[in-house]
Amino acid sequence: MQMSKELEQQVAEFQNLQNQLQIILTQKQQVKLQLDEIGVALDELQKASGAIFKVAGSLLLASNKDDAQKDLDERKETLTVRTTVLTKQEEKLRNKLIELRDKIQKATGGVEGAG
Repeated sequence: MQMSKELEQQVAEFQNLQNQLQIILTQKQQVKLQLDEIGVALDELQKASGAIFKVAGSLLLASNKDDAQKDLDERKETLTVRTTVLTKQEEKLRNKLIELRDKIQKATGGVEGAG
């Protein structure tokens, strides 16, 4: 079956959007892992009574509990905002994919699967 140029472009766009969605989902997973690590670090920081050290590149630097708490809280806030942004991007991409899938199915008579 010969596809029209428009349909070929829609299929290519669909595949591109799928790739973008996969990248977003991977980024969300990475951010979630970082948030989990920060949560563990914050828990451990509350229990800590001795010296506190933080990683700076390949160095361990002495820090105090308040500064470490502040740094972790700031990183957590930044990552939480990043998660919100990624979730919104994911929703937009999913909606575009559904819309484009429907167009492609309509153009092909509903014969092809939506992948």
